[in-house]
Amino acid sequence: MAAPLIGLSSASVYPESTAHAFGWAAQLGYDAVEVMVGIDSLSQQVDAVRRLSEHHEVPICAVHAPCLLFTQRVWGTDPWGKLERSAEMAEAVGADVVVVHPPFRWQKDYAAGFVEGIASLEARTGIAFAVENMYPWRASSRRGMEMYLPGWDPSSHDYANTTIDLSHAAIARSDVIAMAERMGESLRHIHLTDGTGSAKDEHLVPGRGVMGADAFLRHLAGTGFSGHVVLEINTRRAAGRDEREADLAESLAFARAHLGVTTP
Repeated sequence: MAAPLIGLSSASVYPESTAHAFGWAAQLGYDAVEVMVGIDSLSQQVDAVRRLSEHHEVPICAVHAPCLLFTQRVWGTDPWGKLERSAEMAEAVGADVVVVHPPFRWQKDYAAGFVEGIASLEARTGIAFAVENMYPWRASSRRGMEMYLPGWDPSSHDYANTTIDLSHAAIARSDVIAMAERMGESLRHIHLTDGTGSAKDEHLVPGRGVMGADAFLRHLAGTGFSGHVVLEINTRRAAGRDEREADLAESLAFARAHLGVTTP
C-alpha cells in the first residue's frame, strides 16, 4: 500500500496566513497542505488557494470546513451550505477529503440528519467527508458536558470516513489506538498533534504530550494506513520565525520517523 501523505495544516502557522503555510510546507518538505477555511480571507478563495498550490508545487490533500465557533459566519450561516462549498473547493484544488466537525448541540436541525446527510454528500460529490473526533467540554478535571450531536466520538456512528485528532482525544482522555481500531477502514485522516489531558485544546508538537503519538503512528504503519497524516500544531506562541520553523521541522521529522517514511 502507498505510504501516508504527511501534510501541514494551514492552522499550524497562525497568526501567519494561508500563503505562509504553503511557503513553510515547500521549504521544509511536507508532502501536502490541508487548507483550514477560516477568518483569513485568502483561505476562502478557491482561485487564490489553487494558485498558491501551483506556485509552491505543493498539492492540497484536504480542506477543513469552516465549522469552528469562530468561523460560524464564514461562507454564510447555513451549515450544509458550508459543506457544499467545502466540497466545491476540494474538487477545484484536487483534494479528496473535507474534514468536518460534528454539529454543536444547539444546531438541532443540522444534527438530526447529520449522519445521513454526510453520506448523501459523499455519494453526490465523490469527496470523503472525514468526521473528526471532538470532546466533552469541561472547565476542569470534572465531568464534561456533551456539546456535540449526534456525539463527539465518530467511532460510535456509521460514518464512511473519519478523522482522529490527538489533541481532541487528549481532552476526552480517549485511547487513540482503541479509537482507530473501532473506526477500522473508515479512518481516513489524522491530525497529528499532542496534549496533556487538560481541558484546553493544546495542539502541542507531537511527542511533547501524553498521547503516545509515537506508538500511535507505529500502530498506523503496522495496519497499512495510507491516508493523510496532517500536522495540526499550535505555533501562536513561537518567539519568532526560527522557533516556528523548528517546531514545524520537528513535527515533520517525528511523523516520518514513527511512520517509517523515508525522508526525501
